[in-house]
Amino acid sequence: MHVDELRTSLQSFGWPDYVVFCLMLAICAVIGIYFCLQLRRESKQLKSGDAEQAANSAASYLVGGRKMKIFPITMSLIASFISGITLLGTPTEVYLYGSQYMYIMGSLILMGVCMFYIFLPVFHELNLISTYKYLEQRYNRSLRLFGSVMFIMASLLWLPIVIYVPAIAFNQATGVNIHIVTPCVCVVCIFYTCIGGLKAVVWTDVIQTLIMFGAMALVLIKGTMDIGGPSVVWQRARDTRRIEAPSFNPDLSERYTFYSLVLGGVAHWLKSNAISQNMIQRYLSLPTLRDARIAIWTFIAGVLTFIIICGYAGLLIYATYADCDPLETKLAQRNDQLLPLLVMETLGAYPGLPGVFVAGVFSAALSSLSTGLNSLSAVVLEDFVKTFRRQPLSETQTAFVMRSVVVLFGIIFVALVFLVEKLGAVLQLSIIVSSVANGPLLGIFTAGVMLPWVNSKGALLGGFSALLAMAWMCISAQLDLVNGDLVYLRKPYSTLGCNYTFDGVRGEFSSLPLDGATSPASAAPFKLYRISYLYFTLFGALVTIVVASVTSLLLRESDVDAVDTRLLTPFVRRWLERRRSRRTQVPAGKQGKQKQKILHETAT
Repeated sequence: MHVDELRTSLQSFGWPDYVVFCLMLAICAVIGIYFCLQLRRESKQLKSGDAEQAANSAASYLVGGRKMKIFPITMSLIASFISGITLLGTPTEVYLYGSQYMYIMGSLILMGVCMFYIFLPVFHELNLISTYKYLEQRYNRSLRLFGSVMFIMASLLWLPIVIYVPAIAFNQATGVNIHIVTPCVCVVCIFYTCIGGLKAVVWTDVIQTLIMFGAMALVLIKGTMDIGGPSVVWQRARDTRRIEAPSFNPDLSERYTFYSLVLGGVAHWLKSNAISQNMIQRYLSLPTLRDARIAIWTFIAGVLTFIIICGYAGLLIYATYADCDPLETKLAQRNDQLLPLLVMETLGAYPGLPGVFVAGVFSAALSSLSTGLNSLSAVVLEDFVKTFRRQPLSETQTAFVMRSVVVLFGIIFVALVFLVEKLGAVLQLSIIVSSVANGPLLGIFTAGVMLPWVNSKGALLGGFSALLAMAWMCISAQLDLVNGDLVYLRKPYSTLGCNYTFDGVRGEFSSLPLDGATSPASAAPFKLYRISYLYFTLFGALVTIVVASVTSLLLRESDVDAVDTRLLTPFVRRWLERRRSRRTQVPAGKQGKQKQKILHETAT
């Protein structure tokens, strides 16, 4: 059998699979309708003035009235964070480059510590709807608009990739063109996000998270049983050095090292959690800071579990195809179709189960898309419409703006999917392009909560400087990848055991020899944009902080004592309060001399 015939035979998506997939979409739509009716009931019960009623309506739509519970919010955070990029990209990374990437889990825990102590106390106390309103309170309106524009830009760069990923899985399972299935599925997502608000998004995320975990569990259990158990997976991975100890190589251009995974990883996770409207909006929907802090750690525990599952899936893919690499034979036409290929070979004979997996992948994408659309609605309403409109919006106008934003951006994201398929592997691509906006944003927020001497001019100059630097780095790095000038060599693979014919040479390949030779990327002359992609966000944040600090100190316009302490992280707040206290107290010796001087002047 030729590889083309085998690929076609694996596309055995039957009517039970379509039923399962459509059922998932129908459940999401019903949840949206339910919460739409609930929002209408709440609106009729409000008896306050029109402006206040509009504000209450917006709070209910965007942050659930700040009365959400920890469990659904945690599940929503997990679903929003574990996009289809993670679901398909992480197994692909482990299959191609080994388990080194898995050490990034340590940086996720460090991110939780930073969120717990540095960022969340500030945002929760300020009782915000838009995260970027903080920038106006800390700096000025220009920085607020800069942050909002950066968020919109990051969403435009990231969400089309999120939509494209499940279409890859659907195409591998059914053969249906991605540009047919993508608009159909996104219409459902736009529908329930538009009418149901945050509560609909959160509760659909709960359903989608359960589907994701269930789908991955099915694949891993059945796939492991088919090849002889976990010991076979482990041994085959060790034989090709896919199980690795942390690399402490200081070379910045090496794809994964302890330093890039930990230092770069912390910045990567922080930009997705600490400063992103997508995530902060959920934390702010909880009634207390204590609830939000509990949600952080339960969210991290869930994400760590899922990353471990995805990492094991990568090892399982290799163990399954150790003797016949599907990328070399073109059985999988793209790197990111490896996991869907394993699913169809493992579960294809069981009606309905491939449908569960595809529903799981689409669930991951829909949760991220719905979260992004809801957050964009909050940002446009709070940071643009309300900021530039002199008269307060009525309840009807507020509802129109919020829902129009969801529909408009949903259409734009679907249209941008046409560009994404030209750009390369999804995991690295998503991190690189999101770094353009998120690196400068992370730097501005970090300077805001931790460096009270940084002023608005310094922050704005730092943000623009980092934006230009990141745009140059990201475009240059992606062009090198697309043109083949930058190549990361993969782990050993073979086609000696293939039981089908394909166009190519049968043989055993070892693109990364077992003696640990480095890739051409490391051997090439150093270029700044060729550093590991995990450093990109960290680099952008550092450029912002350094330029902002130096500019603020040179201008000498900063009044540290004038900064509102509520805008600073707790330990900086305490330092500043102690500093102010010392400056207002006159030392005892000086007090005695002042008294003598007053008595002398009185006597004369």
